[in-house]
Amino acid sequence: MKIPDLYFETAAFLITFVILGKFLEAKAKGRTSSAIKKLMGLQAKTARVIRDGKTIDIAIEQVVPGDFFIVRPGEKVPVDGIIIKGSSSVDESLITGESIPVEKNINDKVIGSTINKHGSFEAKAEKVGTDTVLAQIIRLIEEAQGSKAPIQNLADRISAYFVPIILIIALVTFIVWFFFLNAGLTFSLLALTAVIVIACPCALGLATPTAIMVGTGKGAEHGILIKGGEPLEAANNVKTIVFDKTGTLT
Repeated sequence: MKIPDLYFETAAFLITFVILGKFLEAKAKGRTSSAIKKLMGLQAKTARVIRDGKTIDIAIEQVVPGDFFIVRPGEKVPVDGIIIKGSSSVDESLITGESIPVEKNINDKVIGSTINKHGSFEAKAEKVGTDTVLAQIIRLIEEAQGSKAPIQNLADRISAYFVPIILIIALVTFIVWFFFLNAGLTFSLLALTAVIVIACPCALGLATPTAIMVGTGKGAEHGILIKGGEPLEAANNVKTIVFDKTGTLT
């Protein structure tokens, strides 16, 4: 008895390649998400506020604008605010990249999640929750990862025409082999399938958004904030970078 042609390995390889692509995409997303998690981990967890004449420690989520909070040496500034009593030096390298602490006095603004160095001060909360500078940075990165680069619009337009054209070519291939070249049904179907598989546009549709996601995530890990796909693409044409002072680099 003749054993019919079997193509189980084709199905297995196709599924393997698709799963491998999904795995690599998920791994790229995971690395990018970890950069956001690291930024979120920099936020202070509690705040020492003054309420009804008493100093109490509360969760950062319970702080409201207008609260008065105290920051001691070595502690993180819980939320964005303005100093009303005392003075200190604050490490703002999280935001500015400048390693030298900034002197802060009465009426100076302080940024949430920056680190108080030597003195202690009392401040009035101005921006809390999603309104803080750090929260806005996190939101900026998340929006950047979902943004489209101009080149992606080109890829989308190509894909819109590419898919139907490939389906037509695959159908023509089947017709030519089966009706004009007198090939068997199995061979003709294999030729049709081969055209579709080889011309699969998955890479064309996935490469650009994945690159943007990984690029913005990698930048965040190194303290470089990218506003979206368009600035990221434009950076390719940058020839000269001007820094305000050498301390920014060192």
